[in-house]
Amino acid sequence: VQLRQSGGGSVQAGGSLRLSCAASESNYNINTMGWYRQAPGKQRELVATITRGGAEEYGNSVSGRFIISRDNSIHTVYLQMNNLKPEDTGVYYCVAANARITAREGGGTWGQGTQVTVSS
Repeated sequence: VQLRQSGGGSVQAGGSLRLSCAASESNYNINTMGWYRQAPGKQRELVATITRGGAEEYGNSVSGRFIISRDNSIHTVYLQMNNLKPEDTGVYYCVAANARITAREGGGTWGQGTQVTVSS
C-alpha cells in the first residue's frame, strides 16, 4: 500500500486548510488511518486518527479545531484544520496501520509528508 498526500500550504492564523491522504488500494489490515505532525526540533505528535468504523482520536492541542473523516469506498482520509495557530506549523504525515498503537509506535505505512505553515 502506498499513501498519496495532498493539501497543506501556508495560511494566516485563524485560517483553515484541508489535507487528504489516499491509499493506493484497499487493504483488510488497514483499520486505522490518520495524521501525525512534526515541528522543527520537536518529536512527532499525534494529530488525529480514525478507524474503519469511524472511531476518532485527537491530540490534545487540536481537539475542537480539527476534524478527521474517512471515505472507506475510496480509501481516503481527510483532515479539516480550522482556527489554525502558528504552533500548528510542521510537516504532517499520513499513516495507515492495523491499529492505533501501531501508528503510535511508528509502524504501518507512512506518507511523504506535507508542509503546513501558519503565520501570525
